[in-house]
Amino acid sequence: MELNFTTFTNIIDGKPTTTAETRYSINPSTKAPNPPVPVSTKQDLDDAVNAARRALKGWAATPWDERRDALLSFVKAVVGRKEEFAGMLVREQGKPYMFALLEVAGVERQIQGLATLKLEDEVVADEGGRKVVKRYVPLGVGGAIVPWNFPVMLMMLKISHAVLTGNTVVCKPSPFTPYTGLKLVELAQQFFPPGVVNVLSGDDNLGPWMTAHPGIDKISFTGSSVTGRKVMESCSRTLKRVTLELGGKDPAIILPDVDVPLVAAQIAFYSFFNSGQICMATKRIYVHSSIAKEFVSALVAAAKNFKVGDGMGEGVFMGPVNNGMQYEKVMGFMDDVKKTGGEVVLGGDPARFRYKAEEKGGQSGYFIDPTIVFNPSEESRIMKEEPFGPIVPVVKWDDEEDVIRRANDTDMGLGASVWGKDVERAESIARRLEAGSVWLNEHIFGVATAPFGGWKGSGVGVENGREGLVGWCNVQSLYIKGEVKSVL
Repeated sequence: MELNFTTFTNIIDGKPTTTAETRYSINPSTKAPNPPVPVSTKQDLDDAVNAARRALKGWAATPWDERRDALLSFVKAVVGRKEEFAGMLVREQGKPYMFALLEVAGVERQIQGLATLKLEDEVVADEGGRKVVKRYVPLGVGGAIVPWNFPVMLMMLKISHAVLTGNTVVCKPSPFTPYTGLKLVELAQQFFPPGVVNVLSGDDNLGPWMTAHPGIDKISFTGSSVTGRKVMESCSRTLKRVTLELGGKDPAIILPDVDVPLVAAQIAFYSFFNSGQICMATKRIYVHSSIAKEFVSALVAAAKNFKVGDGMGEGVFMGPVNNGMQYEKVMGFMDDVKKTGGEVVLGGDPARFRYKAEEKGGQSGYFIDPTIVFNPSEESRIMKEEPFGPIVPVVKWDDEEDVIRRANDTDMGLGASVWGKDVERAESIARRLEAGSVWLNEHIFGVATAPFGGWKGSGVGVENGREGLVGWCNVQSLYIKGEVKSVL
């Protein structure tokens, strides 16, 4: 089956459906409109939930291995069309084509890893003529709410968790990046029975309708901490299960013994990859004062080499930020730096993109150069909040206890990293950091067999790993006794 990347529909009960009203998002590099997509109504949501409910009994009864094989066949088909998906991903999200290809191709490694796991009945007691079995039973109908920063990878992971564990799902891609998500679910119909995987495109009303819908048993949401709190509040009214993967303010602690040019280049990559639009990007850099000047110079030198431009351009490392709202948010951080202090040692001037575009008779996209701020105030927004864009602060430290305290002094706890040749010292620090994932001498890397989630305000529950699959199940204790005996 060929996919047509010029027309886009909802998929409900295995069939393409249209809506009376449509909308479109724009290419963030050019501001050119992308094709129209549906604006779903409450009735569309009811139809999708009802279809998922009808499909649930049969899918839940399908053996685990058959569900796994269907999932892996689906993944193989997605990766087989990686050029088409990557091209659309650039047009809707803005990321460079080489990284769009990596996002689509990376789905295979992640989901193959997840598929090595299996939830089976476990005998937890067997004595006195009684056997107790722990069972994992599908929750029911899931709602997958996907963000705009990694719309292919995160849509695929949410679908995978749901269908592997025997649930059915209604997916909602971001209004900023609906296109690849709609096509993923269109392709999924070749591998799953009708109603198992559904997708709806919509405006800002659709998410709240989903979290309030009585026919949805679980919401898996990835997005900001502010929105995550609203999602959890709405889900509480119907006692939905929730998995929330929210924002981060990841610290990187740089020990004095590092190879400065090498580590600075790594930190630059992890700070500005995907234009800083990653929940677990490096967002605070703590450098030992003995190497601070040298490290900042090396960091600037590395980031200066990052080519910024249209994602389809040759050699581009950073595309634009995804949308106007996010662009203005990052500009607000820059304005705050000017008010609260801190030396802007790189970037900070987005005007050159606007003038360059106007000279060519076009519109500027949402481009921002990599921006590094040295020694900002500890109370500044750039040290306290998540910009979700290409701006990062660098501050000095001397005392180990003090830097651990400062690194943990945030309501967020998604990721953190420690960098140093003295691995024993680095691990000692890492074990005291309050985050769901902590890395030594790297950042961001993950494997599907390890749980991923946040502490504090960075989330509830986890994705990936055995724990992520269990989060899509009701756990049942089944007591089996061979004969009835008197209780007296």
